[in-house]
Amino acid sequence: MTDDDKQARIQVARDSFSGRGLTDTQFAEAWALSGIIHGEINRSGSFHEKLTDYAHAFARNERFDAMRSEAILRDIYKGRYGETMNQTREALLTQEEQLPQTAQARILVHAESIAPMIQEGPTRPFYQAYDAAAVSLSGEIGIAQTSAKALMKDAFQRKYGRDLYEAGKEVEQAYHKPVRDAGNAPRKVEQLPSRSRN
Repeated sequence: MTDDDKQARIQVARDSFSGRGLTDTQFAEAWALSGIIHGEINRSGSFHEKLTDYAHAFARNERFDAMRSEAILRDIYKGRYGETMNQTREALLTQEEQLPQTAQARILVHAESIAPMIQEGPTRPFYQAYDAAAVSLSGEIGIAQTSAKALMKDAFQRKYGRDLYEAGKEVEQAYHKPVRDAGNAPRKVEQLPSRSRN
């Protein structure tokens, strides 16, 4: 999104029914919360819990209740993204249901990218590599990250006859854990003298 596009989206949200009644500070907070909710929809394919939680938090120190707060967040979200929260969620579901057969190859490529992410460069634990692969895949084929994770697990199981989690944890034990332990060793040595003095 260019700066002009962002400014246009801000203006649309600001001109919405709810946006017009907010102070600049309230609007900035609602804008930020709409981004968090959008991230949650892309991550999990759901928004109700985050919306409820943030609507209550937003309303806590304001002169409107949680119901009004939720309406505000919905209006700002629609102004910012050009669609409702539910439309965003449904678009992800529709995309997942209509994945072309060619997507299976891309799903497997992303599942197979996890082990190298754990092994190479600055090593990382399985959960971070798995999440990075899911974020990349979900962005590429337009589905929720939790769906991307499930599809990668299925593709990996079909190809290798193994659970992706177990295979990833084995790679983590072999490559990431020794690096992590070596990095923690100097700190443990530093902490020993200070503990013995107490």
